[in-house]
Amino acid sequence: MSTSAKNIVKKFYQTDFVTDAKTGVSLLHDDIVLIWNSTEGLTIMHQKEIMETFEEVSRTYEELRIEVSHILEDENFVTIRYKYYIKTIENPEEELGIAHFIAIWEIKDGKLYRGHQISQPVMSIDDSNGTYNKVKV
Repeated sequence: MSTSAKNIVKKFYQTDFVTDAKTGVSLLHDDIVLIWNSTEGLTIMHQKEIMETFEEVSRTYEELRIEVSHILEDENFVTIRYKYYIKTIENPEEELGIAHFIAIWEIKDGKLYRGHQISQPVMSIDDSNGTYNKVKV
């Protein structure tokens, strides 16, 4: 019995990239491509660059938490909306929301294969959990 595309994406986003990046890496297809549109512009990442990003996260943050608000599945495609929260090494007592993301993943061979992602930094007004709240930035 194969794991659903939605469960594969859930497992990836439940990974603790600070302490256990290997679990996340195990869910990446050898031929993965992530096309990411952000405030920095367009970035195209393959497995090597994604793994380097995991390594940077583990060096930079004390803790990284992902809050998923939406996850939708259509055959081997999964759309996920989420927000990253971090605790820095310099200030591990304070959790900060840093960015909102929406990603569409194609799953192939039980792994993340092609991703299209859009991100935006957290602003002073936030819509987490369907409400409009002022947040620390």
